[in-house]
Amino acid sequence: MSDPLDPGRAPDLVLASARLPGDHASFDVHVRDGAVSAIVPSRPDVAAAPAGTRVVDLDGRCVIPGLWDEHVHMTQWALASNRLDLSGARSAREAAAVVGSRVTDSHVPGVDGGAGTDGGGAASGAVATLVGVGFRDAVWPDLPSLDLLDGVTRGRPTALISHDLHCVWLNSAAAQRYGVPVDAEGLLREDPAFALTRELGRLPVTVVDPWVQQAGKDAAARGVVGIVDFEMTWNRDAWLRRISGGFAALRVEAAVYAQDLDRAVAEGLRTGLEVAGGGGLLTVGPLKVLIDGSLNTRTAFCVDPYPNGGHGLLTVSETELLALLVQARRAGFVPAVHAIGDAANRVALDAFEAVGIAGRVEHAQFVRNEDFARFARLGVTASVQPAHALDDRDAAEANWPGRTDRSFPLRSLVAAGATLALGSDAPVAPLDPWTAMSAATARARQDGRGPWHAEQALTRQEALTASTRGRGRLRVGDPADIAVLDGDPLTVSDAEFAAMPVAATLVGGRFTHGGL
Repeated sequence: MSDPLDPGRAPDLVLASARLPGDHASFDVHVRDGAVSAIVPSRPDVAAAPAGTRVVDLDGRCVIPGLWDEHVHMTQWALASNRLDLSGARSAREAAAVVGSRVTDSHVPGVDGGAGTDGGGAASGAVATLVGVGFRDAVWPDLPSLDLLDGVTRGRPTALISHDLHCVWLNSAAAQRYGVPVDAEGLLREDPAFALTRELGRLPVTVVDPWVQQAGKDAAARGVVGIVDFEMTWNRDAWLRRISGGFAALRVEAAVYAQDLDRAVAEGLRTGLEVAGGGGLLTVGPLKVLIDGSLNTRTAFCVDPYPNGGHGLLTVSETELLALLVQARRAGFVPAVHAIGDAANRVALDAFEAVGIAGRVEHAQFVRNEDFARFARLGVTASVQPAHALDDRDAAEANWPGRTDRSFPLRSLVAAGATLALGSDAPVAPLDPWTAMSAATARARQDGRGPWHAEQALTRQEALTASTRGRGRLRVGDPADIAVLDGDPLTVSDAEFAAMPVAATLVGGRFTHGGL
């Protein structure tokens, strides 16, 4: 296929009458060979640009560097958009009632074959598995159970995936179909839950790829130019297929998981390597290592015990983590270590220090006071998802009582000199950087509920910088990955900032949304 970003195939471009955030002056942004070549005061004769130059009048709109979502599970996000939504359920019984309202006669083959179903594991002609997403049992007043789900599903295989992907609630029919043991809770957690989630996603590419294509277009419409995709599989080949099939909305950095590191090394991959055949859009991402669980499942590894006992789980031993980071250093991979609990963050930072390698901690939701400065000193980026602070505030107060001043600690990290990278963890939160930046700056939603630990808020400029790979403002020499906004992100109201209208998005000087 042709390279969609090949500058030889696109004319030069001038974005005329643009504004930079916080500045009332008018500028013309010149793009050449896929990069920003000049930012100059607007000229009335810009329409007389050289032949072959396209001039687009922005009419005073703001331009910023294109936005990155630094933590996405892209296939899961696309699937979740087409599954039964349980995010509004306030109890196990409410969730079961939502499921029960969807269930039809499970003896009719192929029933309800649209949204909310997956066919993985079902024999030809068998009823499809009903799949729901987004439940939050950590704040429910009652508990999930096998009997409760069996009572509303009438024998139809049903699997419900928690909002953080670390837990799956099954009925007996689904447990039998997928050959997984469950107890009276009907719950799978951590690795067994991940394995079943992967199995539930084994749909035909003719189904999944168009959903991913649409998800990419939706992200571009929010000003997104790139994602780091942490889909829990060997992901390179799926993206090569999608790009060859016409996906061109975003740049993608495809992460590699520890179980695939040997394969990646054998194939000559390393973080930052552009993948041949990826149309200039696909590069190799970091090495993902999960070392603890999540807050929702009470498996995040913590110094202090949870109210109901236990410290959570360290799913990779300190010795194993050291060995993986040594291997990553030798192979040219940047480690991205999933650590949510404060004990897990300590273990991750200890490993980075011992091996002498920089990298990323994914989530950093709960951090000891003495560890904030270590992020900066060790060159470890805190890859954080601010929307989780609002989703999980009640769960945090319940499970980390008296210590939530250091949970989702954005200001504390910045004050200590750490570098932040903002993301969504979609489908845990929407793939929308404005949702993340709004949560980071307001520490509240537009729902009337007051801010939560407002002392941990970022400024708008800090949030933009953490969402644009440290750029913050458009600069000469940057790739022409640009978002064009209908408002000034530094001055609009909180509500307007959260729902920022994006007029256009460009990747390498090519419009991926809008076009004006």
